[in-house]
Amino acid sequence: MIERRSCASVRGVVRSSAEHMQIADQKAVTIHYTLKDDGGTVLDSSKGREPLGYLQGAGNIVPGLEKALAGKAAGESVQVTLTPEEGYGMRDDKNVRNVPLRKLSDKKVTVGMQCQLRTSDGIQIATVTAVRGDYATVDLNHPLAGMKLHFEVEVVAVRDATPEELTHGHIHEPGSHHH
Repeated sequence: MIERRSCASVRGVVRSSAEHMQIADQKAVTIHYTLKDDGGTVLDSSKGREPLGYLQGAGNIVPGLEKALAGKAAGESVQVTLTPEEGYGMRDDKNVRNVPLRKLSDKKVTVGMQCQLRTSDGIQIATVTAVRGDYATVDLNHPLAGMKLHFEVEVVAVRDATPEELTHGHIHEPGSHHH
């Protein structure tokens, strides 16, 4: 579909409506981002890497960032500070558990390593915080739980998600996805 803008059409320029597509549910979105903590320390960034692709409305990114990006278009930038509830949630002490080492790994378990644990909520990633005897203390909280998050985001592209992407609940980069 071709859209003619009043100023542009006077000059004879025609632009595709995809250039101005806004982020909304079921859109495939590509962003560059930098995430910082309260002290300004960079926790994660896509700078120097491929931009992050996600499916808006599918829970692929934290809820507060998804909300802040709604209505934005390619080329726009956003700076947003998220409360823990809008990010990875509050820390929950019930998510810190003692687990027999034999249930974690066949290899040596060390502080800081991450492992998968089968819980009543399914498989979850846990971080080992202590090892004592035959037990390890593991933390199922996200490492950024309880933190205020500061995002700087540049919207790179917005497009309609394909039917396959909608079914799978995430976007597929060309030639890189196999189920």
